[in-house]
Amino acid sequence: MNPDLPWQPAGTVYGPLLNLRREHALWAPRMGQAPYQAAPKAPVLYVKTANTLAACGAAVAVPQPVWLGPTLGLVVGDHASNWPTARNQQAPAAIKTIVLGGVAIAGCVLLNDLSLPHDSYYRPAIRFRNRDGFLVCGTPAAPLAPAQTAALQIEARVNGALVQTVDLSTLVRDAATLLADVSAFMTLQPGDVLMLGTDCLADGSRPLAQAGDRVEVSAPGFAPLVHTVVAESSAAGPPQGARAPSGGSAGAPAPSVGARSS
Repeated sequence: MNPDLPWQPAGTVYGPLLNLRREHALWAPRMGQAPYQAAPKAPVLYVKTANTLAACGAAVAVPQPVWLGPTLGLVVGDHASNWPTARNQQAPAAIKTIVLGGVAIAGCVLLNDLSLPHDSYYRPAIRFRNRDGFLVCGTPAAPLAPAQTAALQIEARVNGALVQTVDLSTLVRDAATLLADVSAFMTLQPGDVLMLGTDCLADGSRPLAQAGDRVEVSAPGFAPLVHTVVAESSAAGPPQGARAPSGGSAGAPAPSVGARSS
């Protein structure tokens, strides 16, 4: 792998629903309703497919305002070829694997799990969550110890304004418990990524970004994850007016994803 290329997951990316206490509490009164009649006993997972992956600095094309989903991903296994040394500023061998919930974790990564707003949280259509470019990936860092993960706060900003702080001390299942509970019914492979979950705001809504916005996700110990949001265009070409990623020139177009017509 070219160490100068941005990092992207080598395996499958999974996300849990309702793994933050605030959102879980808001949905709790409805968990006994049809069709499920009770709260889930095991983690409820969804998959972000390969077409959703976008690198830090990308211009993500959207048909309408999108929900932001700042979160932390746990990268499974010792997958040294998946670590670009230039971006990490350290050799892959220096990144020590730790074990959480019986699963070897090779690193942690900031992610922005985008979605079109939707009402059906339990069964959202794939077209809401899995549009092209709807999982923007940061630069992986060394794995965090359980205490470090629990203390981490992830901030999301739109055009420089703070719109959300995700406090990982409020996880329903902490990192080790989530890994153990997921591993009870499926095997995570080296290179897979397990997200810890996304959260809502105090009023139950989610932060939004629209075409023209610059989004930044940050947390202590991680390089900021920055991307822009642009209007979706036809398959004839990339969105017009896409801004350059951080460090680029104003005249250089940003790499665009998801610019195909629906």
